[in-house]
Amino acid sequence: MSNVFWERLDELVGSSRIIVDRPRGSRHPNFPSAVYPLDYGYLENTTGGDGHEIDVWSGSSASKVLDAVLCTVDLHKRDAELKLLIGCTEEEKRLVYDFHTTASSAAVFVERH
Repeated sequence: MSNVFWERLDELVGSSRIIVDRPRGSRHPNFPSAVYPLDYGYLENTTGGDGHEIDVWSGSSASKVLDAVLCTVDLHKRDAELKLLIGCTEEEKRLVYDFHTTASSAAVFVERH
């Protein structure tokens, strides 16, 4: 995969403020059984595939490097999106993947190498 893809994402992340509106341990507002395993939010003043800001999962690593992109499809919401993973350990990546893999949704990772 082209390094330009990651460079552009780095520029986008570096020039945007990350807003965490769903802290680790909080519940999804529409699906209370879904508990956020990491801080979840968005890049301020951006636009994602759903017309809202680009989603971000923020992990516990001290280096807040963009680690991976999660591509999701949700049949219930009838949408597909990219979610950026920043500073995530391998275990945190698995937790995020599991969060987005349900009866009506699926996900794949594009990891940075």
